[in-house]
Amino acid sequence: MDALVNFPDDAGVVGPPRDQVRQDFEAGRMRPEWSWLLEDDGRLVGRALWWGRGDSVPSALDALDVVPERADPRSAAVDMLRGGHADFAASGKPVLPPYTVRLPGGWRQNERATHAATWRCEAMADVGATSSLERLQYLWTPESWVQATSTRLEFRSGSDEEFVELFREAARGSLDVETRRALETMDELAQARDDFEFYAGCPGDRDWWRVALGGDGVPVGFIVPSATPYHRNVGYLGVLPSHRGRGLVDDLLGEVTRFHADAGADLITATTDITNLPMAAAFDRAGYLVTETRLVLEAPR
Repeated sequence: MDALVNFPDDAGVVGPPRDQVRQDFEAGRMRPEWSWLLEDDGRLVGRALWWGRGDSVPSALDALDVVPERADPRSAAVDMLRGGHADFAASGKPVLPPYTVRLPGGWRQNERATHAATWRCEAMADVGATSSLERLQYLWTPESWVQATSTRLEFRSGSDEEFVELFREAARGSLDVETRRALETMDELAQARDDFEFYAGCPGDRDWWRVALGGDGVPVGFIVPSATPYHRNVGYLGVLPSHRGRGLVDDLLGEVTRFHADAGADLITATTDITNLPMAAAFDRAGYLVTETRLVLEAPR
């Protein structure tokens, strides 16, 4: 365990903090049977650590590392990936878990980060994960500001059925890449139910969710404040298609931020696609700062 936790850092990527890795193993989010190692004469030279939330098989690859002196990190990584994937497939995991490569901002101008990203992307492609998505990771802390309460919207709770319908409506014309990809392989209702079930299964409480109402009492959007096992998270927010273009995203994000801040959150995280310029601009206006870039690598659907 100590060797896994204290594996040498790769300066090109933002690896999971060592304390977090140890806590994940203690909580069962990482497990020995989900961890594949590469040894050379008894020395640990590579690690692949998968992560999950209590399932019988993991849902994501959280760390893929090879010691810097290894001449061919790509092939070393492929050996670990193939071992892990074969084991998970035998346990009933038909789809390769995605891997998120966490990189510093402006990573393409950083030679170390470019090298670190390249061999990891190539290794994942070698085992079938050829689809990629680039995202920006944001952070809010109390040193930033909280927007004033919206004067245009009111917020109330809603039933499960209502939120499924809101997820379905908000997906139409969405700039979110994951949402658009999902709609290529399933209908609107199935995709909405998947979103609902995902956020309902996150550590945040279902009671946090709110429907956003316009001045006439008609729903114009909704917010799903959420959490990870480590801290509070923006989660999901959506403006319904007929109400877009009025800047309501600021009202929704402000309400999520205020909700978490009022609960005493010492930080709030958020993520959006690098191509979703309106959402990125909303985070900038709300005082969220970009902390890293994330490359999500997965198998084509």
